[in-house]
Amino acid sequence: MSLFTAALHPNVGLGFLVLGASLHDILTRLKAEPQRFPKLDLTFSQEDPVVDPIVLTLTANGVRLRFDGPEQRLRLIEVIDFTKNRITYQEKDIAKLANSQGVVGSPRLGGDAATGPAFKNIYHRLFGPTYAGEYIPAEAGNASSVGTYILSYPGVAFSFPLPKSAYSPNKDVVSLLSSPASQTATSVAVFSGKSWADARETLWDEILPSVKSAFLFNKSKEVVPDEISLVKVHGSGRLQLFKKWTSSSVWINLGETTPQDLVAELGPPDAIYRKNDQRMYIHKTRTASHSRSRSNGGDYRRPDDLTDTDQSSAHTGSDDSEDEAIEDEFVGSVTGECFYNYFYLGFDILVSPPQPPSRMPPSQVAALSGKEIPGSNPYKTSTADRLVATKMVLHANVPGSYPFNRHRRCRWEIEYLATDSSDDIINSETPFDEIEERLRDEWRSTYPSAEDADKRQRGMVLNRGWGDSPGSSCEFLGGWEESSGGVAAKKFDGSEDSRTTLYGFPGLVFEVLKNGFVSAVTVY
Repeated sequence: MSLFTAALHPNVGLGFLVLGASLHDILTRLKAEPQRFPKLDLTFSQEDPVVDPIVLTLTANGVRLRFDGPEQRLRLIEVIDFTKNRITYQEKDIAKLANSQGVVGSPRLGGDAATGPAFKNIYHRLFGPTYAGEYIPAEAGNASSVGTYILSYPGVAFSFPLPKSAYSPNKDVVSLLSSPASQTATSVAVFSGKSWADARETLWDEILPSVKSAFLFNKSKEVVPDEISLVKVHGSGRLQLFKKWTSSSVWINLGETTPQDLVAELGPPDAIYRKNDQRMYIHKTRTASHSRSRSNGGDYRRPDDLTDTDQSSAHTGSDDSEDEAIEDEFVGSVTGECFYNYFYLGFDILVSPPQPPSRMPPSQVAALSGKEIPGSNPYKTSTADRLVATKMVLHANVPGSYPFNRHRRCRWEIEYLATDSSDDIINSETPFDEIEERLRDEWRSTYPSAEDADKRQRGMVLNRGWGDSPGSSCEFLGGWEESSGGVAAKKFDGSEDSRTTLYGFPGLVFEVLKNGFVSAVTVY
């Protein structure tokens, strides 16, 4: 394994690890070089995987990366072992490399070899003088009573071990860190901010600058597409896509937006997948046979909308799907139903012959009565033989889920459920129980009876780990009729992590994980 070498850029990043980059982008880059990055450890919260921070440790390279949960953006870069890497600043090493005997730098007290940046080298040769740092005492119960002194510069900070007995607020930084026991830093952190004390308060929710603005990208020929920071679902097949770091947005009207429109606004897809899984077709006939006893069934949904689970969430152009994923097909040559896979934007779009979108939510019918519908296209040109976008699958990229890291995380909001309170937003971080309750209230008037409303919320269980082809990742553990209230049937094969449950509402299909968070939502 070659030694990990990277240049440190305060406020920007470490080599190709740029602050603000998505977890999907970083993991994809690291996994593409297994010889250089042989071991990746991902740590996340089982209870709140889309809220709490995510930690990615490059064990063999001595680097730790911290991402926020909701956006999954790189917020903090830490170098924690200087023997496993070579870090430079302005083409100068920040720590001395080991010699042939494995000895580096000058010895600390106790005879251990110093393995980090020396204080004198940092303060005098590399970064220059700075303001007094922050002393963090050792945790209670720590027998060593050695705390940490944070020496901070704009965008970068160094951690030095400092015994409690040696610290005094009246001493200057040179006096504190000139002793042999404290003159070598144990770690370095790269962040966005004037100092670590300031950055720590807003570390997880600060709006970071675009990675495209980083000079690391300006010097390269790599094309970085505009990111979609948020998708607002307006109902009746209308979606508003907001571009990150800009004030512009793009509208997608299902049943009207053409493949040419998609390519013009979003760029060419990362892959094109031919939709060919027809095993859910049996539920179309089942729904039709039951529709005689359900008076308003036709108004509630199209038969295939809830049962169509071939969302291409398992279609990543892997070895098993090379015959299905077409990487470089020109949009004008597409002749049949297919998915446009936008892995780096976090969603897939089904392109097929036109179908009428779902009905408008009751609250919007009243609010928009006599008004122009936002995002609507006054010039509808689609014909029966012309392909258009008919469904859109938004992926949450939840850590621990079966399709993790196949798509970048796509954040979404259900706009027609919005209230006057900014804290009362139904979005991609909301547990499904709360989403279901709000949607039940929204669509209550469309149900023939309360009993019928309860029947329509029964979950369909599937296992995405049982795939023998890209289109076969949807398998039943229990039938639609036998699995009521979202309770899964007994598992008899596969992994628990790959088992999910589908719930349907007009215009929306939610794929829910066992922890109650939404793994994907299909809008139609």
